[in-house]
Amino acid sequence: MKYLTPPVFALLLLLSCPLLGFGESADNRSSADFLKRNRLIGYMLAKQLPTVHLSDKSMDDELAQAAFTLYLNQLDFQKRFLLQKDVDQLRAFAPYIDDNLVQGNNPLPDAGMDILGERIDQAEKMVEAILAAGIDFNASETLETDPKKLEFARDLPGLQDRWRKILKSEIISRYLELEDDAKKAKENKTPDGLLQEARSKVAKRYKEIFRRLRQETRQDHYDRYFNAVARAFDPHTNYIPPAGKEQFDISMRGSLEGIGALLREDDGFIKVMRIIPGSASARQGRLQAEDTILQVAQGGEEPVDVTDMRLRDAVRLIRGSKGSEVRLTVRKADGSKDIIPIVRDVVQIEETFVRSTVLKNSDGRKIGLIYIPSFYRDFEKTSNGENARNSTDDTRKEVLALKKQGVDGIILDLRNNGGGALVDAVDIAGLFLPSGPVVQVRNSNGSIRVLNDEDPEMVYSGPLVVLVNVFSASASEIVAAALQDYRRAIVIGGPTTHGKGTVQTVIDFNDNIPLFQINKYDDLGALKVTIQKFYRITGGSTQYKGMEPDIVLPSILESLKSGERFLEYSMPWSSIDPVTFAKSQAVPAKLDTIRAASAHRVVRNEKFKAIRDEIARVQEQVDNSVISLDIDDMRKKQEEARLAKEKVGSQFGLFGDEARTDSETAEDEEDMQSSGAEWLKEVQDDPYIQEAELIIADMT
Repeated sequence: MKYLTPPVFALLLLLSCPLLGFGESADNRSSADFLKRNRLIGYMLAKQLPTVHLSDKSMDDELAQAAFTLYLNQLDFQKRFLLQKDVDQLRAFAPYIDDNLVQGNNPLPDAGMDILGERIDQAEKMVEAILAAGIDFNASETLETDPKKLEFARDLPGLQDRWRKILKSEIISRYLELEDDAKKAKENKTPDGLLQEARSKVAKRYKEIFRRLRQETRQDHYDRYFNAVARAFDPHTNYIPPAGKEQFDISMRGSLEGIGALLREDDGFIKVMRIIPGSASARQGRLQAEDTILQVAQGGEEPVDVTDMRLRDAVRLIRGSKGSEVRLTVRKADGSKDIIPIVRDVVQIEETFVRSTVLKNSDGRKIGLIYIPSFYRDFEKTSNGENARNSTDDTRKEVLALKKQGVDGIILDLRNNGGGALVDAVDIAGLFLPSGPVVQVRNSNGSIRVLNDEDPEMVYSGPLVVLVNVFSASASEIVAAALQDYRRAIVIGGPTTHGKGTVQTVIDFNDNIPLFQINKYDDLGALKVTIQKFYRITGGSTQYKGMEPDIVLPSILESLKSGERFLEYSMPWSSIDPVTFAKSQAVPAKLDTIRAASAHRVVRNEKFKAIRDEIARVQEQVDNSVISLDIDDMRKKQEEARLAKEKVGSQFGLFGDEARTDSETAEDEEDMQSSGAEWLKEVQDDPYIQEAELIIADMT
């Protein structure tokens, strides 16, 4: 951890004196303290980030422009409020962001809040007027749904027309939902009645949205501004305000109370970042990473819109007591909507641990499957000298159990594994390798450290296949890359892994304040900052590019545009010198032959054919972001999406609709087996695992 340079104390002395324009009376002392606190936070960011961050970025004009772009995105990403002249007015502040931070003067968040507040008032009146006047649903027109392809409205009439189309689209969508509900319930409702009900529900939603927008405080605007400055260094560097510490702690633990989903704010939307293995969401099966949560309803109550809602507020709505139901309205990657009921529960801890099973084939071969959901380790217990459970010991146990059963090969499933403890990544790779280097780590000072597997024992030396996808990140990329570089395993999966090859640390700003000043500024928050980068033993980084499997299989996740390369201002790929290591002979020289045989099978496989068809359909939806505002056209699109999901889901349960029953508990004898009945069923139907089995057969 690095500390603030001496000039911070000069600023502290400055801030402890009365400010021009502010007296010390009881009426305005809070305003003065507000400014002092935020000037200090801005100054700390300006001094700490260039010093501690791994990159060579400076707090200069170029970084100021990047910070402004990120700030503008979070201010009005959907381009529903600001006019172009507002953006031009705010852009005038951009070149001075770097200087203003150092000088303890930050006018941009104040200007942004004031302008946005005025436009929100105007937008609310527009919405009320449009809904009161009525909308012509017979008019033939379209709506661009991708904000990145939109320009800011030139004037208020242009903004009002945009709102009219948005409301028309939402009313039609709600109308179709009500129509479908009425059919299922066998209720006889007229189209006019359904349309009026849809209009009423949309009006109620927006009334709530505008109410919540007015709850934004000036401190909220400053916090997001500071975060934009931090994110300009890279996507994983963030300013964490005091109110966000709880959410950050949840992210570090890798679990959420309630439904068991890790969420993030993404330019006004609440998105699912990851589903916690073993959680209520994972067992229900329909909520997926990259889903956008639009509405949250408690049981049978009316849903609450969470668009433009603060993450912590959305989390409070989604959380709840064990056994209660929450209904999430989500938008999928192809633009279709789904209402997902989830019964809240505590995360089933046992299901978050490593598990294995033996896959028996008709030809008598036995293939072992090991699923590692994350590289977990209880560091608190470890530091206290206790015998803490960790992913290395659990993986070793499963490998030995599979060897005892005489398996002909092992599949290591690292799909959706977002990473975890670096020590476990090194040690788990070492279970399949002789002793030697596993990964290189470069620090912010340029020094390079090689992390080795020190254990000469090779727990398993037989045929090995590693499964990855675009959600395999960080530590899981290290394991897959090391096994690939040693030619110890054949890696298969989508075109590339996630590409997160960096390490972050957290600096508590309160630790840098002298004791006599701590009470004066309250909690200053913290800075999560990137300080290290991973490199493969061959010298290339896993950052940005991720790693490419030896055998690429079709994946619906391709169309999500998820991964480091799609994040703004992500750190680039780079390379360093390789280290010396001895390659294994486990992967046969005929890899090209094995790859060709796999490609031949995949082309003829009906499950992969369904996946390829869905990839094409989803990509077409993503590319063609202009939608028709015609009830019949929108009904047709929704029906196409539903049928496509059913087709893919019928192949291998990708869009499974059935939640697990309450009887499937850890106490049930059947579920005392290593994997659980439901997981075993999913494994048997998974085309990627089936292809991995055939690849092992080709290897032998």
